[in-house]
Amino acid sequence: MARPRVLVINNGTLSLPQLRARFEKLGSETETVDVASVPRSLGGRYQAVVLSGTKVRAYDTGFYRPLTDLVRDAGVPVLGICGGMQLIAVAAGGRLIPGPQRVGGHTAQVDQGEPLFREVGESVTVFHRHTLYLEAAPPGFTTIGRSEAAPVEFLRSDDGRILGSQAHLEFRGDGMAILRGFARLYG
Repeated sequence: MARPRVLVINNGTLSLPQLRARFEKLGSETETVDVASVPRSLGGRYQAVVLSGTKVRAYDTGFYRPLTDLVRDAGVPVLGICGGMQLIAVAAGGRLIPGPQRVGGHTAQVDQGEPLFREVGESVTVFHRHTLYLEAAPPGFTTIGRSEAAPVEFLRSDDGRILGSQAHLEFRGDGMAILRGFARLYG
């Protein structure tokens, strides 16, 4: 049986090797393109898309337009991580707010009924490296996880296909368990 293929969009993350290794450990084959090389369509080649974090501000909607168009039209599960989630949210009308600088492990509360959180408890410890946070879920999305510093730690599109995580899931045990929940959506 063929392994599921995941297209990883590298938005400039420092942890691309760790992110790819996590998906490969989950049995997926990964292919990476940078944001400037995003294909216009998936052409049936991939079962999921993952948007990495970014150092660039998500408000550059013109630059990220091919990426957000791909996410909208992909027809497969999509997971935005850190800046990847912020790009998706801003494109949908969300607003980022400055907050405390957070680096390291932080606790978040998650909605247990969500398939993404099938393998974790209602409280998770996830890795952060942030100063910007999504103020609220944009239209068409729902907040499915929150913390003291981040009102939207996790979000889901109303159709359940597009998911986002403020945290870097490529680190820590709870992050791996959440990625496993995502892999079940496409595997």
